Amino acid sequence: MLSTEKHEATATCTHTKTKKFGYTRTKVQRYRCESCGKTFSDPKPESPLGVMRIGMDVAVRVLQCLLEGCSIRSTERLCNVNRNTIMSLLLLAGERCQKLMDSRMQNLNCKVLQCDEIWTFVAKKQKHVRMSDPTEFGDAWIFIALDAESKLVPSFAIGKRTAQTTRALVDDLAPRLANRVQLTTDGFRFYINAVEKNFGSDIDYAMLIKLYGDYGQHDAAGKYSPSKIIDVISKTIQGNPDSSKISTSYIERQNLTVRMQMRRLTRLTNAFSKSLTHLKAAAALHFAYYNFCRIHQTLRVTPCMEAKVTDHIWTIAELLESKS
Repeated sequence: MLSTEKHEATATCTHTKTKKFGYTRTKVQRYRCESCGKTFSDPKPESPLGVMRIGMDVAVRVLQCLLEGCSIRSTERLCNVNRNTIMSLLLLAGERCQKLMDSRMQNLNCKVLQCDEIWTFVAKKQKHVRMSDPTEFGDAWIFIALDAESKLVPSFAIGKRTAQTTRALVDDLAPRLANRVQLTTDGFRFYINAVEKNFGSDIDYAMLIKLYGDYGQHDAAGKYSPSKIIDVISKTIQGNPDSSKISTSYIERQNLTVRMQMRRLTRLTNAFSKSLTHLKAAAALHFAYYNFCRIHQTLRVTPCMEAKVTDHIWTIAELLESKS
């Protein structure tokens, strides 16, 4: 009976009268309640990195290396952080950056948009994929939408170069826009149905089809030279697009930025993506950094500032701490 009464008293005790009772192994102050005898310590402040045990300054330095084109292993050597920790941090940062873009990229006043796809691969090249391999192995494409005026990247999608991934991009892009836009894509046929489904007649849409010759592809010296463009066909699909703004030049220049800043997309490298999950995380981190943190050379502000999405230049720490 006495033990039951003591248990009830302990359970209802508010610990109003306490005294210091030493420290924990990590030098956290402990206390002891003089009423019930229970001991406890100060609650730990919530870490912005969750369960990860690295400091914010180390995490920022790691992400800065990744954003400037370093591979996982070179970042490991530069920052003295284990590569497994780096990949866990990449997944955490990618998840938070994706949520940030989903919440902030709304009611955008874009006027001229361009879409294109950039190739990469997961785990192995397509010609080496076996029937027993996961479906994510092989070719992967990053579909990107770019605002030609603010240079903002409001949407992207990753997957195979199929109608499904094309619809994923346009399905994500359409609800973010606040007004009628002019859109230019390449000649990839699946854009037509995706744009029709999401915009209907409320868009000025044109395709820019480039025809390439076989120049520079016959000998070893010209193996990696681009083919010569022999003709460009501009085709109106919907509405009344301005012919002077039918272009994919800005999005093609954006593809170069992606390849230079994301090591896993650099040509002729062994730093390719080993899983689709990490590729998506790296892409989310890159585009969030590009939109919020990186000053565009011609704009002299970040794309998000130019598009009136934010009023200041974000830091990597802000991206990492964001839980939108």
